[in-house]
Amino acid sequence: MKIKTTLFALAAPFLMNAQNVMTPEILWTLNKIGVSAVSPDQSSLIYSVGKTDLKTEKNNKKNYFFNINKANATPLDLGKKSLIQWDKNGMYAQEDGKIYLSTDAGKTWKEFYASGEIDNIVISPDGKKIAFSKEVLVEKVLGKDKYTDVPKSTAHIYTDLNHRHWDYFSEGKYNHIFVVNVSEKIENAKDLLEGKAWDSPQRPFGGSEDIVWSPDSAHLLYVTKPLSGAEYSKSTNTDIFAYELTSATTKNLTGSNNGYDVSPKFSPDGKFLSWQSMEREGFEADKNDIKIFEWKTGKVTNLTKDWDESVAGDVFWAQNSKGLYFTTALRGTKQLFSLDLKNSKILQITKGDFDINEIFAQDKNTLLVSRTDMNHNADLFSVDLKNGSMKQVTEVNKAAYAKITPSKTELKMVKTTDGKEMGVWFIYPPNFDPAKKYPTLLYCQGGPQSALTQFFSVRWNFALMAANDYIIVAPNRRGMPGWGTKWNEDISKDWGGQPMKDYLAAADFAKTLPYVDGDRMGAVGASYGGYSVFMLAGIHEKRFKTFIAHDGLFDMKSWYLTTEELWFANWDLGGSPFDKPTPKSYTDFNPSNFVHNWNTPIMVIQGGIDYRVPYEQGQEAFQAARLKGLKSKFLYFPNENHWVLNTQNGLVWQREFFDWLKETL
Repeated sequence: MKIKTTLFALAAPFLMNAQNVMTPEILWTLNKIGVSAVSPDQSSLIYSVGKTDLKTEKNNKKNYFFNINKANATPLDLGKKSLIQWDKNGMYAQEDGKIYLSTDAGKTWKEFYASGEIDNIVISPDGKKIAFSKEVLVEKVLGKDKYTDVPKSTAHIYTDLNHRHWDYFSEGKYNHIFVVNVSEKIENAKDLLEGKAWDSPQRPFGGSEDIVWSPDSAHLLYVTKPLSGAEYSKSTNTDIFAYELTSATTKNLTGSNNGYDVSPKFSPDGKFLSWQSMEREGFEADKNDIKIFEWKTGKVTNLTKDWDESVAGDVFWAQNSKGLYFTTALRGTKQLFSLDLKNSKILQITKGDFDINEIFAQDKNTLLVSRTDMNHNADLFSVDLKNGSMKQVTEVNKAAYAKITPSKTELKMVKTTDGKEMGVWFIYPPNFDPAKKYPTLLYCQGGPQSALTQFFSVRWNFALMAANDYIIVAPNRRGMPGWGTKWNEDISKDWGGQPMKDYLAAADFAKTLPYVDGDRMGAVGASYGGYSVFMLAGIHEKRFKTFIAHDGLFDMKSWYLTTEELWFANWDLGGSPFDKPTPKSYTDFNPSNFVHNWNTPIMVIQGGIDYRVPYEQGQEAFQAARLKGLKSKFLYFPNENHWVLNTQNGLVWQREFFDWLKETL
């Protein structure tokens, strides 16, 4: 694998040799880089490069040993082993129910422990203990578990909420944390959550990052939400617990805070514990702060309390333990920042039209990070901490990019209806000709409080949309992080109010541009973006010629009664549909109340196992459109959740997406 020294060297080959544009097939087969483990001295790491086979949908990976100082990558054959961690004792890997240890950087391995089938393995720094997670049957909700004489029964018996979450129905099993001495058999492992209907790691996305050893191996920390049933569905109160092995006692380190507390990380010197924290219970998009806990005294300090932004990215300890580095959204991008422990001073390190996503290692005056932009999937870059300059150190898609003409992206500031300045990304087709007029898509971001930055996605891919000769208009409307905490919060309880005016302001501005065909504009989006499309369909006053909504919220009353994480609905909608007075979310801001105004072709896309925005939302919208006699299409994926994760489904999604636009725009 060839290593490159500068980002800017990429530009010339693109312009001189580019022949094609992005296609769904190219997009889904781009190489994807993933860092598996970093050496304890942060001088080396192991990363994998995976490529998806369109026929089998399998991701074929190759591993590389990367010397950070020399910027040199060499192939590493791990066989069927999966790396667990790399610390002062060596590399740990898992294969066929056994844990292996290598003390020569993966060249040779010896059996370390017979573990059986366990997940999220974390070995203590002293190499004497193993923590892991495993599903445990806590509640008998399956008919065949409750009544052993009916083993073929498919019944589920529930007495409380949270019976389904994200894309699965509860079968009474929960992720529990276990710990065992290496000198003992796995059967002797202690269940730290015994009998509790709690999950650690958290569902649905938690992993080994939720399990952390103290540097002295005396404490095991884990993240969980200590609630179940209806209380779980209404609360965001996630906590960090510390189990002391000597006394076999557990302490809640964050019990005084009622919001999210996640991502615990010890400083290299072991004196401090950092984590990310939100204050308000039920507000999942609250200002996210970095807190530190002085391990000896128990003193807690909120380092970002007075900063008018939210930390929504990776947090990484400086090697000298005197500060941290983090990534977060800022004005339509994700940038790298430093944070001084002594005075809480925050400095922006990088600037540019790109996203800094993860931080992996530090070498004195540089950090190794991953970076994307709207034209490029993730690669590794080295950042100079003194001036923010960057050097690209991997090029996992060099051959593919050399054949693709990139799109130009531009952030324009647009005046909103209430006199504010709103950042709007414009993405132009490859070989853009300003003398031509182009059909244009208003892109509506989901979340509703997720950042709209220089991300690269295999589904909502701006380069692919632009490659089909569309201009993309992507507003950082109310609710987007990176524009101050007030702007971020202003969408709550106002979904169909000012945010819709922000979208219309962006569309109206775009129509004043000479290269935008104002008579050929569509609106597309997913999740809250899908809600936005349904809402705009009833209020757009002939601005748009076509719509596409994926997993959008159509009827807020039926959605409230079928979604699973009610803390989100209670906070953002302002309560339930039964509250008096009835929140505007169910009257003025309910898309189903405006179907009488629908007069435009609409395509509805829905996942069958999406329990965040259940199937009925898409079905209701499609049925309403057809009963009104509108040209419409329903694209249904029985085995997809809130996203489209299967490769061939993704290809169908994109083909149908662009076919619809060709027909209607």
